Amino acid sequence: MRYVRNITTSTLAFDIVQFFLSLNHCLLPYILKKTGFDSKVKYLFSNYLVGRKTQYYWNNFSLPFFNVDVGVGQGSVLSPILSALYLALILHTLENCLKFLKITVSILSFVDDGLFIAQSKSFSISNSLLFCSYNIASILLKKFSLIMEYAKTKMFHFSRSNGIFDPPPLDLSILGGPILHPRETWKYLGFIFDRKLLFCQYVDFYTNKAISTVKYMKILGNSVCSLISHQK
Repeated sequence: MRYVRNITTSTLAFDIVQFFLSLNHCLLPYILKKTGFDSKVKYLFSNYLVGRKTQYYWNNFSLPFFNVDVGVGQGSVLSPILSALYLALILHTLENCLKFLKITVSILSFVDDGLFIAQSKSFSISNSLLFCSYNIASILLKKFSLIMEYAKTKMFHFSRSNGIFDPPPLDLSILGGPILHPRETWKYLGFIFDRKLLFCQYVDFYTNKAISTVKYMKILGNSVCSLISHQK
């Protein structure tokens, strides 16, 4: 993302509900075939984790067995590979749809965290682009047995303008999502962004956190009941 004179930048972050646990096993062989894997690999994964059942217990109460022919364990060795292949086809299809509809939006993906980036001459135009992108992504994810986590959908606008900063909200209620109102700061993937990308809030937050940690270490390392150096 870069600043261009008279061009505004807007982002829309979305999250996929239970991504690793929702991967459809029926789609896995098709995805492996489309990505060029050998037929033996396709045959292996057509039977991968199929026919599984589970049952929940709580004290003396138990539920009947039910099928769990979906998902890959988040701690599984194959989980990162299978989820990346699964997501790659979704993103490829999504990019082609946006390009075909001439929706000029960029996409970033951090596994189950996605980000749309729109740049235009006004926030209203950017909101329209983000709305259309979000709608298409939501429909596409459903076709792949995945669902948007609407509660975690966030929007943020970037601008270096020194004038009045009052962008309009983004209404996603018609799609089942929230009404997103602009904010002064945005915390995303551990970073704290402000609209001018000055990172002052980010530096203040982690500086105070570091100072607090040092002070707590002094308290824990007192002469009455001190921690040993290894524990510190």
